[in-house]
Amino acid sequence: MASTANAFRLTVSPKPAANASADAFVRPETLSFCSSAGGVRLRRSGGACSVSASSGAGAGAVRFRVRAGAAQVMDKSASEASSKAPTIVEVDLGNRSYPIYIGSGLLDQPELLQRHVHGKRVLVVTNETVAPIYLDKVVDALTKGNPNVSVDHVILPDGEKYKDMDTLMKVFDKAIESRLDRRCTFIALGGGVIGDLCGYAAASFLRGVNFIQIPTTVMAQVDSSVGGKTGINHRLGKNLIGAFYQPQCVLIDTDTLTTLPDRELASGLAEVIKYGLIRDAEFFEWQEKNMHALMARDPLALAYAIKRSCENKAEVVSLDEKESGLRATLNLGHTFGHAIETGFGYGQWLHGEAVAAGIVMAVDMSYRLGWIDESIVTRVDKILKQAKLPILPPETMTVEMFKSVMAVDKKVADGLLRLILLKGPLGNCVFTGDYDRKALDETLRAFAKS
Repeated sequence: MASTANAFRLTVSPKPAANASADAFVRPETLSFCSSAGGVRLRRSGGACSVSASSGAGAGAVRFRVRAGAAQVMDKSASEASSKAPTIVEVDLGNRSYPIYIGSGLLDQPELLQRHVHGKRVLVVTNETVAPIYLDKVVDALTKGNPNVSVDHVILPDGEKYKDMDTLMKVFDKAIESRLDRRCTFIALGGGVIGDLCGYAAASFLRGVNFIQIPTTVMAQVDSSVGGKTGINHRLGKNLIGAFYQPQCVLIDTDTLTTLPDRELASGLAEVIKYGLIRDAEFFEWQEKNMHALMARDPLALAYAIKRSCENKAEVVSLDEKESGLRATLNLGHTFGHAIETGFGYGQWLHGEAVAAGIVMAVDMSYRLGWIDESIVTRVDKILKQAKLPILPPETMTVEMFKSVMAVDKKVADGLLRLILLKGPLGNCVFTGDYDRKALDETLRAFAKS
């Protein structure tokens, strides 16, 4: 691609060979641009890229599409040498767009965090598990070279069962007692529960204050911190109370995963696997080859999986922020999974564990409808087992428990339960209420007691 004023070069490296060694990990496509005059700007969201250039002679713009699966074998030493520079994925929402920073050691780069803080007052919301490890580091990042900033914090109990109105009130109590005003910033430091709860508090306090996400679990980094879904649970259903409220930025320091328990790591991988199943078949194939590296916490493999997941999530959110259609497909397995979490008791299973079993049930139903090949069923079971995730719901779950909870799911419309199901080749799905109810009943009877 070229113009008289500017010249551009796009380099997309090939996928690694199928017989690549176990130590060869892949990174996303490389994009290179040259300009003879003026400036070049690259903007990327998922697989879509937009480049605009300007010079004294005028301006030009070009749009092109890059396959999300393009990748190159990554030399570890070269990658580690540049690991301190964050990768940035943008969530494109017009004047409410925001960056997702991904990289190692980002909490040691205070300028990243400070540029997104509004005002001089900050409230860090965290939990009893994360606070002893990372709270001081975040406070240091906020105040280093910035003595005018005052940081308060509230430390909440850890666990899904505390994602409720009583815990939310503790955040409001601290904010009001600290006399925070509308120019304050709330920061969520923790996993998905903290992010959801803090985000809802930020959306509600004084009708909305600045909000930053610092996710410390795989689950939060690849899914819940991105896209602005905030909220709390009700005793009758998960996430029934909440709001869409976007953060100013998401800061993902991959070093925080070194302290993550194995069970939490596996839980987060359920969401990673989901992206491959619903929209990114090449990513799923990469996971099949590299699940051992993810489970072993290889930093390059984890960084790639997080980035690729965020690219997928950001692209969907940019197209459907309020979940009117496309974004609902990100809930593969969640309708069954939320029924497990609610019916079995919040906190008994981690969210990703329930989603994993829910994915198996959704895949089973898709197969019963004749929408997918049996080979996909087999591959899903295999990769979830490799990730040490459950492929069956708890034995105590009954058909009636599933039905009663699913009846109040957020995806019910006019009394009709809509589901996310796979349809066609791997990487394709539908969000629909147009399915044979017999298939749903058969799936429930196959996985739950009558």
